[in-house]
Parts: sequence; C-alpha cells; structure tokens
Amino acid sequence: MLKQLEHLRKKNNWSQQDAADRLGIAKSTYAGYESGYRRPPLQALIQIADLFDVSIDYLLGREIHSKVEVIEMLHHEKPCLFIDNVPLDLEELSEFIAFIRVKRGIRTE
Repeated sequence: MLKQLEHLRKKNNWSQQDAADRLGIAKSTYAGYESGYRRPPLQALIQIADLFDVSIDYLLGREIHSKVEVIEMLHHEKPCLFIDNVPLDLEELSEFIAFIRVKRGIRTE
C-alpha cells in the first residue's frame, strides 16, 4: 500500500497535508499510512480509495494497475488487439476489458 499511496498522491501533485485535508485526517495520520507506521481502518481505506478513484484491492497491492491507469494506457498506446484483422479502437478495447472483468467476476463500477 505504501507505493500506491505515494504514487497516487504525487500523481495529483498533492503534499501529504493536501491528501490528509481531503480525507479529513491529521497529516501525521496520513503520513503514517504512507510510511507503513499505521494501518488504516476499513472506513479510511474506503475513503482513500474514493479520493483517488481506485479500488481497495489496488491500494492493497492486489491489482497491478488502477482503473485510471488502464484507461491512460489505452489512450497512450496503439491498440494491438485485432478481430477479423481489424484493430479494436479505444472504445472497443474499454468494452472488451469491462467484459473480461465481468466474466472474471471483478467489479467494474
């Protein structure tokens, strides 16, 4: 969780104080979460996931990429999946990912 929290905070160009303010907690509490000194309770995990628009699984390191990162990759990389010798466009790739997640039983929100 340490790498994910720091990465998400820096991606938003926020200081630890900024993140703590948005969560309504003390900076020392947030810094403890980021350093690993403290473990956030479930309600705090939910708030952090909502703040950064990621899943709790992502925060806990159970997913490689957040939903936002997957979408960013789709926008930056050339589609490489072909059906009937025609490459899928970004919308089709997004729908394909959503389909696979549903098939695997992963929430897509």
